[in-house]
Amino acid sequence: MIKRPGNIKSGDTIGITAPSFGAFIEPYSLLIDIAEDNLKDRGYRIFEGKTARLGDGIGISTDPKVCGAELMDFYKRDDIDAIISAGGGELMNETITYVDFDELKNYKPKWYVGYSDNTNFIFPLVTITGVQGIYGPCINGYAKVWEDTEKDTFAILEGTKSSFDGYDMFAEPVNETDPEIEEYTDEYLRAPYPLNAKRQLVSYVHDGKGLVSADNENIEMQGILLGGCLDVLANLVGTRFDRVNEFIAGNPGVIWVLEACDLSPMSTRRAIWNLREAGWFDSAAGFVIGRPRASWKQDMLGVDQYNAVTDVVREMKVPVVMDAEIGHIDPMLPVIMGAEAKVSVCSNKLNISYV
Repeated sequence: MIKRPGNIKSGDTIGITAPSFGAFIEPYSLLIDIAEDNLKDRGYRIFEGKTARLGDGIGISTDPKVCGAELMDFYKRDDIDAIISAGGGELMNETITYVDFDELKNYKPKWYVGYSDNTNFIFPLVTITGVQGIYGPCINGYAKVWEDTEKDTFAILEGTKSSFDGYDMFAEPVNETDPEIEEYTDEYLRAPYPLNAKRQLVSYVHDGKGLVSADNENIEMQGILLGGCLDVLANLVGTRFDRVNEFIAGNPGVIWVLEACDLSPMSTRRAIWNLREAGWFDSAAGFVIGRPRASWKQDMLGVDQYNAVTDVVREMKVPVVMDAEIGHIDPMLPVIMGAEAKVSVCSNKLNISYV
């Protein structure tokens, strides 16, 4: 059985650590202060690790051995009730070299929150340690005016909701160079999401011959939610952190929740193939695919964000829901990885209800 950490409440302590990117440059060095104040205003104590604001590592907050030691320490400590990552990043895979997921089985489960590069911890936390984790905003996300993303993340942490609806609007990427910010004002840092597009889910079901469009159909699937950032997962295949086949043998019926950050359509297609050929999808109950950041509306020799997935998983004969509000394009719906849930799509509405 996959364990769910206990709820947290006002008066509890949230630890902030940087196993990947540290909040050492603007705007992150400013956002972390605002976010911590917001959490304190909610009644929480903050314990900030020594890695949280470091940037002396090569492509990472600091020495991965130090990152791993602090992450292990934070998870094992009785005086820290939940952990929120200081940020995403690129090289957290080097941090988990120094994380003993088997040892963590001996300690009380606690919530860990993060996304993107934090897949390196959350995924094996589920598949090896057997503890659920929250694929949701890192600490800088709580500096802004709280909207559904932040409220829903804390609804999970505090145990006040078990059913979560997706979000009708999102911040569609534009092909413009971001303007250079001369000064990060308080108004800029606290600004809400720049919602500029209506959500349009793209769904498919298997008709016995292949995947066909099901945008106007109701889709339901139930299983254990598992996944994260595809950029990371493709690199975990075949390593000592890959115990997926053992996991799915004991937990059949996985709903794969996947999203891509920097992958091109071609890279996405290769990564999905990699996971399929490693046997990860052998007991798939369905797929929920988030909006891809780099490959949004991109086409490479006929490969786009849709067939990069559907052409590879069509033999699974399970539903595929794409362009869901999960991942790097705001706002993101937080997901409890490792939890059994019912996922339903009806009239372009996404709902995840935890069993």
